Amino acid sequence: MKLLFLACLSPKTGNHTTAERIRSHIESAGHTCELRDAAEFQSPAEVANLISSNPTFEGALAIHLFKAGRLLLDIQVPFGVIFGGTDINEDVKVEQKRVVMEQVLQKARFAVAFTDKLKEEAELYLLSQSSRIYVQPQGIQTEVSEKFCWSEFLRSSDASIEHVDELRVFILVCGLRRVKDPLYLVEVFSEWHYENPLNVLIIIGPKCTVCLCLFFLSNSVVRQKIDPLFTVEVEAVVKRAAGVFLAQERSQQELHAAMKRCFAVVNSSVSEGMSAAILEAMDLGVPVLARDIPGNAAVVQHEFTGLLYSSPQEFVHQSHRLLSDHELRVRVVRNGKLYVEEHHGLNQERETYRRLVDTLL
Repeated sequence: MKLLFLACLSPKTGNHTTAERIRSHIESAGHTCELRDAAEFQSPAEVANLISSNPTFEGALAIHLFKAGRLLLDIQVPFGVIFGGTDINEDVKVEQKRVVMEQVLQKARFAVAFTDKLKEEAELYLLSQSSRIYVQPQGIQTEVSEKFCWSEFLRSSDASIEHVDELRVFILVCGLRRVKDPLYLVEVFSEWHYENPLNVLIIIGPKCTVCLCLFFLSNSVVRQKIDPLFTVEVEAVVKRAAGVFLAQERSQQELHAAMKRCFAVVNSSVSEGMSAAILEAMDLGVPVLARDIPGNAAVVQHEFTGLLYSSPQEFVHQSHRLLSDHELRVRVVRNGKLYVEEHHGLNQERETYRRLVDTLL
């Protein structure tokens, strides 16, 4: 069976990693899966033309109900969808988008949610048959680069390499997008750094680039431009903030090496489907400090698998606890790793997608 697989494929992002991993699961079952960036297409008609002109395509798959799923509305082959997170957490609040996503969900042969909470939200806001929505947590696999140099990483990020073994480096893994809210902790962390210069925060992830997309909502066309000024804003704010630094993008293996070496991994997102960075940190044996939002609370049990915070001030408070309470740190690291091993294994994820793809036959 040959499948067309649409997803948002910005380089070195969680979406890209997830799509590549799911494609490998599908192809391991003997299918052919052609992964394409949803940004390549401006309308459902373009995707329908692609499939009709390539009769070898027998089915399709999309990650994100709106950004990719809407492009499958005109195709004549069966398809499935995977919730991205922002589609259910954010896009449902826009009525025109909600109507389109409802149409996608009604036409889809199956849908996959990463968490029970996402499934519940989809059932609440979108007319759907709950029996067709399956819950499959993301599978996690980490790999650490053997060539990674910690001091070089700090130097390239403009962080001080004095007292390198005494530094307490917090790493925020995120793209420079507003939904990731990378500036949420900058001011309070900078103040904390003045009190103790050994505490530093490094933000690492892909930057936004200028992108023009055409979103077809009902019969109207809305032009949406990703704001390239946000990257400039983040860079300017970080440049003025003591103790906060921006790191260049790294390969997945180098990123995992940096995470493994840091004091804690941070998440400050406004919305998450399921943060791969949080789960990867747990798998690497690194404590997690995550903003208390539904997507994070679904995987981080406060004081058991990680720590949650609901304000910048509480972030500092929880960080102090992590610094001073060795027993707490050991507990969340141990339980976090056990949680990932039990709930986010690749084998179960592989079997789920193999079984669901078979329903498209």
